[in-house]
Amino acid sequence: MRVMAVAAALALGAGWLMARVSAAAADAKAVPPPGQTMPAAKGLQTVVLSGGCFWGVQGVFEHVQGVERAVAGYAGGTKDTADYETVSSGTTGHAESVQVTYDPSKISFGHLLQIFFSVVLDPTEVNRQGPDEGTQYRSEIFVTNADQAALARAYILQLDAARVFDGKIATRVEELPAFYPAEAYHQDFLVTHPDYPYIVYNDLPKVAALKAAFPKDYRETARLSGTKS
Repeated sequence: MRVMAVAAALALGAGWLMARVSAAAADAKAVPPPGQTMPAAKGLQTVVLSGGCFWGVQGVFEHVQGVERAVAGYAGGTKDTADYETVSSGTTGHAESVQVTYDPSKISFGHLLQIFFSVVLDPTEVNRQGPDEGTQYRSEIFVTNADQAALARAYILQLDAARVFDGKIATRVEELPAFYPAEAYHQDFLVTHPDYPYIVYNDLPKVAALKAAFPKDYRETARLSGTKS
């Protein structure tokens, strides 16, 4: 599906694609923040987020203040199937995912989820995002502790009750079984390939929306996955 999306983007032309990025920034808006909070955590924390192609998810969170590292990878399946070709079959249980390591003294878990639901994905879509279809592109929050699980589930109920989106949120919340980093060529793909048509059409609009909707959280220089804090 990703190859087809690249071909379609090439056919549209650079001018139209950049206009799409500008339109995304103009239309950007944040969903309401979580009504609940969670106990203060000490030290760096992690959560794994799935919302379509991991290039865009990683690219957004690399630009978020308080995120120390965002690593593209796979979650939901087993180690022996955690490679791109196998995951792309849609039969492994894995979702393309991003392990987000954040400093809770700089950004809360709830605010990370607010950004996730605001600019990263359409949470009402089932087993797809944009041009990409399959269970590997599902929307899921893989939590690493009970407090994260409680807040994430409460937040989804809150957004559904407020009818923030046109449909019911399909995002699942599950305890993280394991996370497996993706191949090196997938890491930091948005930052290192900003002119790649798929990135321009599907993912740069998300970064533009982040900057517009969350200017105080936006970091101009991305924190790359291999960068030490």
